[in-house]
Amino acid sequence: MDESPSITNKTILVTSSKGIERAYSNGSGAWHVDTVLADQDANCLAADPLNGDIIYTGTQGNGVFRSQDRGQTWEQSGMTGQIVKALAVSPHQPGLLFAGTKPAYMFVSHDGGQNWQELDGFRDIPFRWWWFSPAEKPFKAYVQAITISPTEPDVVLAGIEFGAVVRSEDGGQTWSSHRKGAGRDCHNLKFHATNGQWVYEAEGGGACVSRNAGRSWTKAKKGLAKRYGVACAADPQRPEIWYVTVAPSPGKAYGQEAEAYFYRASGGAGWEAIGWEPHPMQHMPIALTTDADSPGNLYAGTIPGEVWHSADYGDTWQQLPFSFTAVWRTMIVL
Repeated sequence: MDESPSITNKTILVTSSKGIERAYSNGSGAWHVDTVLADQDANCLAADPLNGDIIYTGTQGNGVFRSQDRGQTWEQSGMTGQIVKALAVSPHQPGLLFAGTKPAYMFVSHDGGQNWQELDGFRDIPFRWWWFSPAEKPFKAYVQAITISPTEPDVVLAGIEFGAVVRSEDGGQTWSSHRKGAGRDCHNLKFHATNGQWVYEAEGGGACVSRNAGRSWTKAKKGLAKRYGVACAADPQRPEIWYVTVAPSPGKAYGQEAEAYFYRASGGAGWEAIGWEPHPMQHMPIALTTDADSPGNLYAGTIPGEVWHSADYGDTWQQLPFSFTAVWRTMIVL
């Protein structure tokens, strides 16, 4: 398969059934795949926007690990014993990152993960006693996603699996109650890369969007065939263009033979189907990633381990010539 110029010299990392897998292209057209953190059950990945060599992962009971060489090698970076479900690295302040856990607590580090402290204000969120996750035993709520405003350093949003979307305006010291209009069953939550007014959510009832930095939200449902939202992403240059994957139900979303639907919104016109096979698609695109340096480029990782790339906002697709063991939730492209 021929490789387009836009995806040479790239590194792609995913959380998978083997921990973390890493694919890289050296520009010659050949791709290589390695398992780089095989002894850890990895839940999430986050790249440092201020240093492209630094990557963090949260694990299932062993805290945070950090890589300083684009994912080739890893070292333990605090929070040992914690189940870390979500990470976000500040695009404003070097070394600042947030970690969300199961049970649903929030932690912060100001020194690149060497030291952590709990943000006690997260425990004071109104009605958090109501949060409950049916996704995995023992059914305690957890932080599924964290996202930081690209323009306001102290604005942070967090999404709780089957709980709430909450907002902080002081760097996580205090938090709001659930934001009006957002989906409570949050699966994916992302600020736009440069426009701090736009935020996107894939949730158990479909897809939601905010145009005022997460203060209030609107259901984006026109044109969606199904309403169980799985993943979302937005073009780095045009915030009105964003993407979502959905399914009829959790069972149809996460199985090896899924019933998946892949959509693009282009600013008020409703959703239109995109993808590389007719809908419903057999493999769920569970991880969506755009490229901050290349508007129009979109990467999709499917549960069985395929990675697909589009250079034209999802109009046409190319499957990359390798496969991971699986893709689970998180994929980053460097």
